[in-house]
Amino acid sequence: MELSSPSEHSETLDLQQVKTLVPLKDMGSQHLNVLLDFAKTEYLYSGQTLFNRGSVDECHLYLLYGDLLLEDEAGNERLLKGRSNLLPLVHHRPRRYQATAASDCAVLRFPSDELDKLLTWSQVADYLSSVIARDRDKDEDELWMSRVLQSNLFYKVPPLNVDDIFSEMKAKIVDAGEVILRQGEIGSCCYFIKEGRAEVTRQGATGMETLAQIGPGRCFGEDALVNDAPRNATVTMQTDGVLMCLPKQAFYRLLKSPEVPTQSMLSLPQRDLTSTAIIDVRSDEEYALGHLPGAVNIPLHLLGIKSRLMRLGVHYLCYCNTGRRSRAATHLLRQQGYTVSMLTDAAALFERGDEDSSLETDKNYILREGLAVVGQ
Repeated sequence: MELSSPSEHSETLDLQQVKTLVPLKDMGSQHLNVLLDFAKTEYLYSGQTLFNRGSVDECHLYLLYGDLLLEDEAGNERLLKGRSNLLPLVHHRPRRYQATAASDCAVLRFPSDELDKLLTWSQVADYLSSVIARDRDKDEDELWMSRVLQSNLFYKVPPLNVDDIFSEMKAKIVDAGEVILRQGEIGSCCYFIKEGRAEVTRQGATGMETLAQIGPGRCFGEDALVNDAPRNATVTMQTDGVLMCLPKQAFYRLLKSPEVPTQSMLSLPQRDLTSTAIIDVRSDEEYALGHLPGAVNIPLHLLGIKSRLMRLGVHYLCYCNTGRRSRAATHLLRQQGYTVSMLTDAAALFERGDEDSSLETDKNYILREGLAVVGQ
């Protein structure tokens, strides 16, 4: 379909309740609603097994209500109660515990990769929105640029490239009744609506069908470029307006994620503490559970505010638990002129579940004159 939009998520899912979960609480509502399309609520009776030790799945699981019994390989047990822990359930691969329902339970399941992608997209959008808001030269464009950052194109283009979209787009003034795309044509660009409204229609076996009414901030025409296929819908302006056009070749360039400098954790013991600092870009709750020794916590979506604490001339090393947020942070900070590399193997440390012996939990660090010091 030329224009895609998220389907309605389950009525049983309370958005406000889901927004308390970690790290979902740091996602914007637009991206969280998209993630909810991938959510599945599972119900277990007392005695049923949720997962076994040694099993591997690609999911984030959250206990909504009920009691869940966790048993490790030594037979040690602990009981989890619904809503007492807002973090994903013992999130290791392979699983280090057997999880059995001690009472009737409800568990919320998300595909881990979709969660991580949407979380990163959302936080990059928050970062860019804060940058745009501070740029007085963009005062007139702030509203529509913020809408673009929440648009459906965000789900096609790697988040590191989203800030490049604006430099590639060209304005086009359009009139009411003007046909922008025709079903069956080969696409040469995609469009954002800066001003005005449009109608999306499709010719089917039973006649012309209206698919959607779209307005400012909406992107259309990108599916034909992504799939290299003919347009599968017609888009006609309902009002006069202004479109921002993104040519096909520019769009293809934006589909490729840029490279960032990397560094291995093996180099950490030899680093010069007077010129190097480690930045954990996860949420504060994730940081509190355990972080690399000496790491400062600057969540990705707060980079636009807290990067002022950094200093030119210091080499910063970013990490997270998957590599996606830290890659985005590395790219964005380098655009600001800082010397930054991404720690490539930190993600494996968290995934294996052996971080207990490698991470700190008793100390927090802050940046002072650009370097990490123990916080008060």
